[in-house]
Amino acid sequence: MKKLFPLSLRDSLLTAMILGLAALLCVLLRIIDGTSGDSYVSLVFLLAVFLISRFTTGYFYGTFASLFSVLAINYLFTYPYMAFNFTLAGYPLTILCTLAVAIITGTLTTRVKEQERIRSENEKERLRSNLLRSVSHDFRTPLTSIIGGTSALLENDDSFSQEQRIRLLKGVQEDARWLLRIVENLLSITRMEQSSGSIKIDLRPEPVEELVEDTVIKFRRIHPEWNLHVILPDDFLLVSVDPLLIEQVLLNLLENSLRHGKSATHTTLTVRNDSTHAIFEVEDDGCGIDEKLLPHLFEGKGFSAEGTNDKQRNMGIGLSVCRAIIKAHHGTLTAENAASGGALFRFTLPMED
Repeated sequence: MKKLFPLSLRDSLLTAMILGLAALLCVLLRIIDGTSGDSYVSLVFLLAVFLISRFTTGYFYGTFASLFSVLAINYLFTYPYMAFNFTLAGYPLTILCTLAVAIITGTLTTRVKEQERIRSENEKERLRSNLLRSVSHDFRTPLTSIIGGTSALLENDDSFSQEQRIRLLKGVQEDARWLLRIVENLLSITRMEQSSGSIKIDLRPEPVEELVEDTVIKFRRIHPEWNLHVILPDDFLLVSVDPLLIEQVLLNLLENSLRHGKSATHTTLTVRNDSTHAIFEVEDDGCGIDEKLLPHLFEGKGFSAEGTNDKQRNMGIGLSVCRAIIKAHHGTLTAENAASGGALFRFTLPMED
């Protein structure tokens, strides 16, 4: 019963406002056109019943509006005025028609909202399942490598040369950094509050140059040897973003070009703008993206490119997180193969005036 006849302050105020406006409009029509204006009263209140049934939840407000409208028409706009007259011809039919409009519209609206809720829940469940599937594999692989490397050092330290020890420790460090990146991806998701099927984030104006500068500093700290080119526009660009989330996107895309570019020797980060959006492009000179993977690249399924080792399967989780972040910023994220043959990731962000 609560689902069919829910009560809320918002719907109550909306119902009162629409019915009040309908009554006011009928009064104005009578003033303008005399008693002949009463011929429009039924249509005005029928429209009011439809609007209330459409934009409120459940059946209560539509049913109430239909009964109120019939009584208001009878009392205020039917002779004898300011008095009820239930002997009018066709009066039961008027009541039935307005009730039918309210119930049918309320039913359709309720079904549409329920389908939207189910679709939103299914989308959340799909994203959750993809993330859990990717994380379960991505955590197991580096942890196994870390345990193997540290166990070898603890149990057979005397048999290793200094060079071998350094190589094992570097492998452990690389796997630990990789785990940190996965955790940061998951923390990025927790920063996005999902409410009623939508993602809400804290936006504030940020200069594009500062976003890129902070990202490049973090990237060079992790990969000081990688050849990274940055191209920025001469214009001052201001975007409304959550800076930590956008830096996370840029870092994920830059690291993907390094990990999955195979023969890539450098990455180019380019920022340009059109009249309304700042456009970010991350392009490498590697082997590009398998055409079969392009349609599924952002589904978070952890695809492995042919010839890559198992440690590189974490690309899927990063890209699915990136797309969710950019979508929450009212932008778009796409992937394609550049004319030069490498991979090209492009996302847009709306600019501030």
